[in-house]
Amino acid sequence: MTPPRRFSLRHAVLRTDPPEAAACLALASGLSKGAVKDAMAKGAVQVSRGGKGAHRLRRVKAAVRLGDVLELHYDTDLLALVPPEPRLVRDATRWSAWVKPAGLLSQGTPFGDHASLLRQVELRLDRPAFLVHRLDREAEGVMLVAHDAPTAAALSKLFHENRVEKRYRAEVLGDVAAAYGTDGTIETPLDGKSAATRWRVVAYDPDADTTTLDVTIETGRQHQIRRHLESIGHPVLGDPRYGSGNKNREGLRLRAVFLAFDDLATGGRVELSAAEPTQATQSTPAPGTPAPSGSGSPT
Repeated sequence: MTPPRRFSLRHAVLRTDPPEAAACLALASGLSKGAVKDAMAKGAVQVSRGGKGAHRLRRVKAAVRLGDVLELHYDTDLLALVPPEPRLVRDATRWSAWVKPAGLLSQGTPFGDHASLLRQVELRLDRPAFLVHRLDREAEGVMLVAHDAPTAAALSKLFHENRVEKRYRAEVLGDVAAAYGTDGTIETPLDGKSAATRWRVVAYDPDADTTTLDVTIETGRQHQIRRHLESIGHPVLGDPRYGSGNKNREGLRLRAVFLAFDDLATGGRVELSAAEPTQATQSTPAPGTPAPSGSGSPT
């Protein structure tokens, strides 16, 4: 029987199973051993042992023990995806800044992590990579990645305390200035929480009936910018979830163009722009352990 194109399998290792993880999963799933190896390399396999939490298992020859629980989350289309590459903006050793292209996840899912920024950074820098904030898959823009647990915790705290200046550029449907003037603030609560989005008109294209906005946010609610702009009748172009009449061929027209915060070590101001030229990698790996979860995506 041919396995389905997308499925999840949870298998407790038996005494009669092959001793290696890839062979064990191939037998349990009906996939070829080569297909399982590919899935393992791309982060679609997890193992838990002795009641501890599951972690990704990439080594195809990793030995399994009686009682180990293997999980395979298989998606043919996702595993075949060739992810776009992020661009390094700055390498500060304990953290780095990248321009995440549209189409790249911020972090992986149980179905794999090869199409995520974190995994791409790990491979490029040969260093642990921890999430401290998010951008939606459809959005492009500058993101920070931590390379050790203390730095991840410190940067996450800055985001949670709204001590990171964040600027975005959005192209929206309609003439915003005609309806609301050249600047304003949207303060509609989201998910029962306060939310504030400030916007300023940059340009209006009468032929396309679209407005370009500079946007800053004082809070970081889920999809905040997209929801707020849709709420005033000017949805972001190409948004697959919010608004109507705003579809386009170029995808979501929302970019995180600027981040600024006080340096964790010196207190000096760090400013990061999506337009910055790439800087050469210049540091050595830093040890790390799993980091706390990052803040939700405001885009």
